[in-house]
Amino acid sequence: MYIDLMSPKKQADKNSTNPKAKKVYIETYGCQMNQADSEVVASILANDGFAITDTADNADVILLNTCSVRDNAEQKIFHRLSHLRQYKKKKFKLVVGILGCMAERLKTKLIGERDLVSIVVGPDEYRSLPSLITQALKGEQGIAVELSKVETYEDITPLRTEGVSAWLSIMRGCNNYCAFCVVPYTRGRERSSSYDSVLQQTIGLYESGVKEVTLLGQNVNSYNDLNAKKDFPKLLEGIAQALPYLRIRYSTSHPHDMSDELIYAHEKYDNICNFIHLPIQSGSSKILKKMRRDYTADEYLERIAMIRKHVPGVSLSTDIISGYCTETEEDHQMTLDLMKEVRYDGAFMFKYSERGNTLAEKKYPDDVPEEVKTRRLEEIIFQQRAIAGEINEAEVGKTHEILVEGPSKKKEEMWQGRSDTNKMCIFPYNGEKEGDLLKAKVVSANSATLFVEVVK
Repeated sequence: MYIDLMSPKKQADKNSTNPKAKKVYIETYGCQMNQADSEVVASILANDGFAITDTADNADVILLNTCSVRDNAEQKIFHRLSHLRQYKKKKFKLVVGILGCMAERLKTKLIGERDLVSIVVGPDEYRSLPSLITQALKGEQGIAVELSKVETYEDITPLRTEGVSAWLSIMRGCNNYCAFCVVPYTRGRERSSSYDSVLQQTIGLYESGVKEVTLLGQNVNSYNDLNAKKDFPKLLEGIAQALPYLRIRYSTSHPHDMSDELIYAHEKYDNICNFIHLPIQSGSSKILKKMRRDYTADEYLERIAMIRKHVPGVSLSTDIISGYCTETEEDHQMTLDLMKEVRYDGAFMFKYSERGNTLAEKKYPDDVPEEVKTRRLEEIIFQQRAIAGEINEAEVGKTHEILVEGPSKKKEEMWQGRSDTNKMCIFPYNGEKEGDLLKAKVVSANSATLFVEVVK
């Protein structure tokens, strides 16, 4: 997927100061971390005199912020580049750049791609973008992909989209080196923003009208400000105490770092949302070991039991990879069995995609046939939809507090909000405003959505 970074209103605000400013259009692909990075990029460029536009049609510069987690994500970028050649034909001096994980992974191979790409910039080099773009507008090519051990961008205030929810990156990189994952190679080692910086940024967001903040990191619950002696549970508690009316979420967690203290924080503070995303990846301990996940299926289930004991009514989601190297039918069945035991509210489910330079690519053959991966994934998806449908049907008659997000994307007369448990709620519009907190009763449901009526 991609997300247009700027709304028309904000684009107009930025362009009004200098009508001659070069216009930059940013498309974001992949995860919430990439969306947060695009907001950092927009801020860096706006502060250097560029104008952020909401359309590629009038842009002087088009930047694609990319994902490399799966091959399919990269193929979307190559397809998009082919489409952008039409823009290049109309505007010869158009600058096209590749940012993010794909830039870091493929580096110089992207320069000149589709006779189009002239800038390639990795996740730790965004400060170099103004100078690289300036040179590219003169016809030069540029690449900046050096990974950093210290860059966190904590001194940059992101240029955010309109809305009542915001993402806040509190750390970068990952130290886990899971065998299937390219992230440590594209985003480098873990480093955390300072506790004071995160707290002040969160307070600033709340004062600007944001009602819900999601704290982001590749492995967010390993956040640690060593100087302040503040780990992730202490950070959560500090924000929850300082801003008791702000909803707080976080992503993504690693089961190995889902500590008792973190679970107790959920139990103690009502404004830490009753939702935890805890990737399992596979229900087979044998496969988990080959993935280098540092926990067994039983240890994972122990964490789930601890969460459910101390966080009643918690909503759980996960990541699942189908068809990992050497996965057998028995391993696949273990995943299905674990899903039945945990009963996730939601899941991101994918076929295994071999990524270059990872341990799995070097050590294990990608030996599960594509048709077997597809069939196993279909079984996983079918079962998850059935479980989610049953969970949501059980919500009928219950009342939730929902944060109003705005009009529904499917029907203009309907609006949408999100429950504390991260469930999408659809209701008939009756004068509500974005940011309102409403009591709503569930009247019907499907596997993805709760349909509610506002309780006066």
